[in-house]
Amino acid sequence: MSTPQPHLTRSLGLTSLVLFGLAYMTPLIVLGIFGVVAETTGGASASAYLVALVAMLFTASSYGRMAAAYPVAGSAYSYVRRTIDSRVGFLVGWAVLLDYMFLPMVIWLIGGAYLQAEFPTVPGWVWIVAFVLITTILNILGIKVADRTNYIMMSFQVLVIIVFVALSIGSVVSQQGPGGLLSVNPFANSTSNFAMVSAGAAIAAYSFLGFDAVTTFTEETKNPTRTVPRAIMLIALIGGGVFILVSYTTQLVHPGGQFTDASSAAFEIAMTIGGNVFGAIFLAGLVIAQFASGLAAQASASRLLYAMGRDGALPRRIFGEVSKRFRSPVFNIVLIGVVGLAAVFLDVATSTSFINFGAFTAFTMVNISVIVYYVKEHRNGRRLNPIVYVVVPAIGAIITAYLLTKLDSNAIVLGLSWLAVGIVVLAVITKGFRKLPPELTYEQDEDPTVAASPSTVPVAE
Repeated sequence: MSTPQPHLTRSLGLTSLVLFGLAYMTPLIVLGIFGVVAETTGGASASAYLVALVAMLFTASSYGRMAAAYPVAGSAYSYVRRTIDSRVGFLVGWAVLLDYMFLPMVIWLIGGAYLQAEFPTVPGWVWIVAFVLITTILNILGIKVADRTNYIMMSFQVLVIIVFVALSIGSVVSQQGPGGLLSVNPFANSTSNFAMVSAGAAIAAYSFLGFDAVTTFTEETKNPTRTVPRAIMLIALIGGGVFILVSYTTQLVHPGGQFTDASSAAFEIAMTIGGNVFGAIFLAGLVIAQFASGLAAQASASRLLYAMGRDGALPRRIFGEVSKRFRSPVFNIVLIGVVGLAAVFLDVATSTSFINFGAFTAFTMVNISVIVYYVKEHRNGRRLNPIVYVVVPAIGAIITAYLLTKLDSNAIVLGLSWLAVGIVVLAVITKGFRKLPPELTYEQDEDPTVAASPSTVPVAE
């Protein structure tokens, strides 16, 4: 008699999913890139986050529809593969890989920029290399960031945000009176325009990355067809509300988009409103958040590469191997660390745009997949709400595709180059597109550091 195979347990409820999604988004990141967004929008950062929130809500609805229709892990890759075509699904998965591969780089770059602002005598590359080395070593050793630790770190981030907003309000009131808290300038002013706000929204969307990550927990969620869609919308709404509030109050303290160093603008503002003590607390909170986020992102990316190698989408003998000593995909972890060193040569604006290329590509295709799903179901005689399954995703697709065109030109070139490589890889593994690509099998383990990763890899305790 064969031994029963282990299976995932449905134990997660709505609260757990929402908390995980918010933790994955790293709430403090709104301050990490505030200066870049404010500079791009001409001081209308709140509008950028408002536009990004609207775009994410339409897209969140589409993710919810697909999660209900296909209650399996895999997110955008699985949805597009099942509704449109396996080859298109592969390319969407390839675009998502862009996020996974380069997200750690952006995280380390932002952390390095803020540490350099505090310690200007230390070259920025030193901090980036330190981030890369420490997280790479920890991930190779299999060190896990436990669920409780993630929530503790998120709680610290939330506390820093609350204090930052409170100090910002106090600073505005002390200088301008209570009336100073009511202003349209953070949304629209003489130095900003719609094109600038759109460009800023394309960058601000980086803060939302992770709202869709809970779809990878579908197979471990109670009543997933109802719970997952609700969680996605709540995460986008709560996260967006926080981002708009923080950017609004911060923009009141520092009107306009002129900064000594846009990459670390929020630290200068923290010093202004709270002095050296709060400045130190703010920096500590941001660095801890970036470190934890980088550790998780690198672990997730290494598992994605492992899954693609194991399933034949990438060379199995290189990417599909697990170290016998450390029981972790060492080559993949090191590769992502090496890629992360590119942060030494990039700035925050270009790197976040680069990441968003893959995100917007996936978002647009998920929106389209909902419409295709509606058409297929309609042909099969099933009646679905056309507003929810056609109008909403169509608007979401248009918005995300538009924001894609507003990314940094270098990011678009790099992103298209990445897709071109994906097409070549697809041509090779499908023998000139004559056969279907291998299907990536997505399984979730219980390690929150690989919560958004598509494969279970034995990790040493």
